[in-house]
Amino acid sequence: MRNVYLVTAFLVVLTVSVFGLRGTKFTHPPMDVFPEWAFPGMKRQPKPRPQGESTFFADGRADRPIPAGVVSRDPLRNDSALYEGKAADGTFLRGFPAAITVDAKLMVRGKERYTIYCSPCHGGVGDGNGITKQYGMGATPTYHDPRLRAMAEGEIFNTITNGKGNMQSYADKVLPEDRWAVILYVRALQRAQTGTVADVPEAHKSELGIK
Repeated sequence: MRNVYLVTAFLVVLTVSVFGLRGTKFTHPPMDVFPEWAFPGMKRQPKPRPQGESTFFADGRADRPIPAGVVSRDPLRNDSALYEGKAADGTFLRGFPAAITVDAKLMVRGKERYTIYCSPCHGGVGDGNGITKQYGMGATPTYHDPRLRAMAEGEIFNTITNGKGNMQSYADKVLPEDRWAVILYVRALQRAQTGTVADVPEAHKSELGIK
């Protein structure tokens, strides 16, 4: 019987909550269960509303006009090669944008970003055997597939930016310049898998025990 009372009370409260006050106009503010002292200086904060009025400014507007000479905080993204991975003819860029300096510093940066964002799925050497596979994630493409080896750098940039298949966009996590750094490191991983003794400079062959 006790359960019947509880269920009945619950249904009554639910019904009143959903239908009982619908359309009712209130003349007083709702009950405030949190006292002012609990949130000093935070409960009643004056703030301007978008396109609202303000008595603080002489023109009475809350919205303020942009001061003369203001420029965007970020550079204007009018370099399609750098920010879209596109060549002048609209096709995916092969190689790296002119704005990117390909050097050892970029390679190190690419390795850092790759280790953080890419290796969990694609693996440390880009073979698709990342840690996520051990937790049931489906097959992750290997960078050593001939199709990906032949893919334009701009298309790889586009995939990092917009995502593809099961891979989500990383545009909110990896800056455009860092995406190119990652691509450089991926190319290094691909090249490492096809290296031969002939690729080792003569001055370093002795380090490998090669005469």
